[in-house]
Amino acid sequence: MEKEEAEKYLLAGKITKKVVAQAKKSIKPSQKLLEIALNIEKSIFDIMAKGTEGKKKAFPAFPVNLSINENAAHFTPDSACELVLEENQLLKVDLGVQFDGYICDTAFSLNFDNSHAKMIEAAELALENALAIAKEGTEIGKIGAEIEKTIKGKGFNPIQNLTGHGLARFEQHASPSIPNIATTNPKKLAEGAFAIEPFATNGEGYVKEGQQSEIFALDKVVPIRNNYARQVLELVSKKYETLPFALRWIEKELKLPEFQRKVAIRELLRAGCIKAFPVLHEETGKIVAQAEKSFIIFEGKTTVLC
Repeated sequence: MEKEEAEKYLLAGKITKKVVAQAKKSIKPSQKLLEIALNIEKSIFDIMAKGTEGKKKAFPAFPVNLSINENAAHFTPDSACELVLEENQLLKVDLGVQFDGYICDTAFSLNFDNSHAKMIEAAELALENALAIAKEGTEIGKIGAEIEKTIKGKGFNPIQNLTGHGLARFEQHASPSIPNIATTNPKKLAEGAFAIEPFATNGEGYVKEGQQSEIFALDKVVPIRNNYARQVLELVSKKYETLPFALRWIEKELKLPEFQRKVAIRELLRAGCIKAFPVLHEETGKIVAQAEKSFIIFEGKTTVLC
């Protein structure tokens, strides 16, 4: 990692800290999820505009994920979403800031009546313990073992098929995967950028894909016949590159009617130009908590970004 790259990760982290602080203050029960998502995404641009940090290069790294209860990840509201946050629900807020393509990825959980406080505590403690050993030369399998031990020690299960990950320029989920359970993976952390994200649950510890997808990302650019699909592909490749985007972002940018947007997305999926991120969920009636922070290892030192 070059010094300039490290500085960009640190700058993304600085902005992310401010966004998280604002979000934790502003999110309240009875708010619509769409309002929460729009406020958080807007705050990234506002913080960039008010200071010198952004220099007009800071943007959301991906649509804000607002996953509730058994939904573990990848839910973002569409432009017509009327869902309202209830006091007894457990909300996971997963957000990211990218500065010139260098990403800080973070997540926190909220539960306003404290009915799931112990589960949130388990995820947060697992993150804290994992970060404490995340140094150059640490075996990845040992990080997973620490997360699993901590979460199970609090009476919950880690979600075994969700992992932390590396970070790269314009790539939110890069190698290596950092497990949330003990493994025999001998691969060691080296210089680079990473995110650790423990998930704790009172379910079986395994998520499945749902049918709903509001988040997509560019996979490859190939010739497309459909005019609407070409418009979407051109926008995505220029503005978001390979980072995830929300359908509501496309709706705002291109002003395409719903039918035309659906046709465009269907054609791009069929051609393999984009990939979908379906909502990931535990079994119905179970709860999932999440905690996540990004860090870099640079010149032998581990620095948590957010």
